Amino acid sequence: MDSKLVFSGVQPTGNLHLGNYLGAVKRFVELQDTNAMCIYCLVDLHAITNWQDPKELRQNTIEVTAAFLACGLRQENSIIFNQSQVSTHTELAWIFNCVARIGWLNRMTQFKEKAGKNRENASLGLYCYPTLMAADILAYHATHVPVGEDQKQHLELTRDIAMKFNNDFKTPGFFPIPEPIIEGTATRIMSLRDGTKKMSKSEASEMSRINLTDDSDSIRKKIQKAKTDPFEIPSEKEELANRPEAENLLGIYATLADQSIEKTLEQFSGSDFKKLKDELSDILISELDPINKEIKKLLNEETYIVEILRKGSDKASDISQPILQKTREIVGFLK
Repeated sequence: MDSKLVFSGVQPTGNLHLGNYLGAVKRFVELQDTNAMCIYCLVDLHAITNWQDPKELRQNTIEVTAAFLACGLRQENSIIFNQSQVSTHTELAWIFNCVARIGWLNRMTQFKEKAGKNRENASLGLYCYPTLMAADILAYHATHVPVGEDQKQHLELTRDIAMKFNNDFKTPGFFPIPEPIIEGTATRIMSLRDGTKKMSKSEASEMSRINLTDDSDSIRKKIQKAKTDPFEIPSEKEELANRPEAENLLGIYATLADQSIEKTLEQFSGSDFKKLKDELSDILISELDPINKEIKKLLNEETYIVEILRKGSDKASDISQPILQKTREIVGFLK
């Protein structure tokens, strides 16, 4: 990762869950120990594309920052800040609104999913969310972006915007073409109640997800009650086809044990799900219990968290402002 700059953002929409941890935050922590510069952003501007209670948005920003720190992100190694404190994002997003084409945005499947049948009443912010995401990344000339499967299309749009800007203004290479980082056996963690749906904070049942603030008893109860099927655990990966709940639990275990899915199948082949659930509960509790305790401790130190975000926003501005000023010059704005 020499000479690389990694950027990623997480919406501050409440308590982080296992999907956020294994699919994103755990990887963030690993990346900060490489030679890459790492910038991690609480994307509160993205959060308000759907209406947010102001008090809840503020508290959620504090809570997600606490979870970041509890999971191992360090301000000495990473820049941690909330998006709304750095005005570069919104100004660059407007420029990119004028570079991106409506046809590109019309193809964004996530907007269609989130807006649903109520598309005409969705906010304009929800529609042009991907151009703000492009600004988030390109404001720092980021070269690599850890993304889940559901964000790959948005990163492709970011790459298209970068290439079109460079071409339109005859500035080859000004904006780098960022590469995705998609690794691990469980980049997409599914619901414990329905293996065809992504684990989500929006799902009504608390039993569908493991929260980072869950205590040991809650974790064990949720895993024991997780949906499975009546068959034994197979020996071959191909035999997991059409068995989403089994694949999900085995994938979670493999990721936490830092081993391949093939090795995990070898370990549990022929067993019923009780053995897998017992061992998965143990490894989850071992991993998450220290995080749980640290989050609770940090939430009593709000002033400390706010100061970390302030310092992070200053560092982020120092990097992004010169890039924005050069962009303004390229576009033809007066100084």
